[in-house]
Amino acid sequence: MTTARDPQRDDGWTAAVRQRLGLGRLLPLGGPADGAWIAETAAAAVLRGATARPGTVLGKLRIGPTEAAVEAAVAGGGRDTSRGPADAAPPPAPPNALPSVPLRIEAEFSTTPDRPLPDTAAALRAALLTAAAARLGLEIAEVDLTVTALLEDGATDQVTAAETAPPAPGVKPEGPVAAAAAGVPGVVSLTRVLGDPVHTSRDHVRVEVATAGDHRALDVARSVRTAVAAAAAERLPVSVLVTEVVSR
Repeated sequence: MTTARDPQRDDGWTAAVRQRLGLGRLLPLGGPADGAWIAETAAAAVLRGATARPGTVLGKLRIGPTEAAVEAAVAGGGRDTSRGPADAAPPPAPPNALPSVPLRIEAEFSTTPDRPLPDTAAALRAALLTAAAARLGLEIAEVDLTVTALLEDGATDQVTAAETAPPAPGVKPEGPVAAAAAGVPGVVSLTRVLGDPVHTSRDHVRVEVATAGDHRALDVARSVRTAVAAAAAERLPVSVLVTEVVSR
C-alpha cells in the first residue's frame, strides 16, 4: 500500500540528513574523562580563520585519527584502548563519534615563493597546533601538510571556503536542564542536529551546543557538563557535542 508523501516533510527530512552529514567526523575534545566532542566542520572553520596569513591559501583540511590510532583500533577489534581497565568509564559518545584517540590534521596549501617552503610549512603547522589547543581543546599529535601550488608574488589574502553544513538554528531551551546548559558563559545557543538539544536516555544525557569563538570550546563543554549534572534530576553521565563555533 502506498500513501501520498508530504513534500514539505520530505524537504525537512532531507535537510536534516544533509545537516548531519555536513558535520563531518565528531572529534574528541580533551581526554576520555571530558565527555566532549566537536564537529569536524566546526573545528576546521576555526583553524582556517586562525591560520589565514598573507600569501598563503589553505585548501582541503581534514581532521581524524592518526594511522597508529586506526591500527590500534583494528588490532583491538574496534574497542576504545585509550584508557586502562581500572579507569572509570567516560560518558557515552554521540553516535559514530571518534573515541579519545590521538588526532591528525591533513591540509593542503598554496603559497608565494618569497620565503623558503619549509619555513612557511613550519609556521602554518605551528599556527594549526596553537589554534587547535588554545581555541578548541583538540589534542593533535600530527600535522601533515602538502604544498599544491606556488602563487605569484603579491597574491591577495584568501582562504579556501570549507565544505560546511548550514548553521544549525538556535533552539529555545525548554526545562531546567536545557536552561542550565544555555546559561553557561560561551554557549551561543542549543542546537538540534543529532536529535533533541538535550537527549536523555536510560544511561546518559547528551547536550548539543553552539559555542562562541572567543571561548575555548573544551572549557565551555566542561562547564556545560557541570551545569547539566547539577540541574538534572537523575545522576547520569553527561556528554556535550559542539556543533558550531560562532565568530563574534
